[in-house]
Amino acid sequence: MNMKTAGIIGGVGPETTAEFYLEIIFGCYKKNKEQRPPILIWNTPLKYEMESDLLQKSSGEERYIPYLIEAAQKLEKSGADFLVMPCNSLHIFIEQIRQAVKIPVLSIVEETVDFLKKSKINKVGVIATSTSIKRRLYAEALEKEGIELVVPDDFEQAKMGNVIKNIILNRHANRDREEIIKIINNFEKKKVKNIILACTDLQLLIPHHPVLKIYDTMKIFAEATVNTILEKDD
Repeated sequence: MNMKTAGIIGGVGPETTAEFYLEIIFGCYKKNKEQRPPILIWNTPLKYEMESDLLQKSSGEERYIPYLIEAAQKLEKSGADFLVMPCNSLHIFIEQIRQAVKIPVLSIVEETVDFLKKSKINKVGVIATSTSIKRRLYAEALEKEGIELVVPDDFEQAKMGNVIKNIILNRHANRDREEIIKIINNFEKKKVKNIILACTDLQLLIPHHPVLKIYDTMKIFAEATVNTILEKDD
C-alpha cells in the first residue's frame, strides 16, 4: 500500500512529540495492518529560555519563526508529503510555515474545530497556554462556526503557565494534575459541558472528570494525521 510520509515538527515539547508519534503508529495499525507508516521527525533545537518566556510570560514567540521554518524545509527536503506540528501554541505561525514550503501543512486548530462541528458541540471550554488565549488561536475559528468559547480567568491562566512549564521540564507531579482538575471544575459552574485540552502537553497529565467531557486536541490531530497518511491519491 502506498502511504504518504508525515513530517513532524517536534520537540515542543519532546514528551508530547513521542506520544504523538505513538498515537500515529497505533492509529495506522488499527486501520492498516500491511505495513508501518513512514514518518519523519525533526526535533526543533529550541533554547529552554525561549520555552519559558512563551509559556509563562507569553512573550518572545516571534523568535520561534526561524526554527519552525527551518524544521518545515528540512522535513520537506527529506521527503515528507505533508507536515504536522503537535503543539497548539505555535499554530499562531502556521501561515508562515505554509508559505515556506510547497507541501500541505495540517492545522490542529482546523481539525479540532471540524471535530467539534461534526460532534454538534456549540459551547466549549478551552484550556490552553496564555499565548494561545491572547492570540485568539481558537477563538476566531470557533466563532466562525458559531461555537461559544469559554476560557479560564486570569488567575487560573497564570497557574496554567506553571503547570505546562513543569511538564516540559519533566517536573510534573500530582499537584499539577490537581490544579488542572480545579480549573476544569470551575468550567462546570459556567454551565460548560465540553472541554478541549488546547495544549498538547496537558494530555500527559491525563485529566479526568466525572461529569464534563474532555477532548484531547492531540488525539484529534493524530487521527487526522493517520487519515492523511492512509488516504489514497486521486
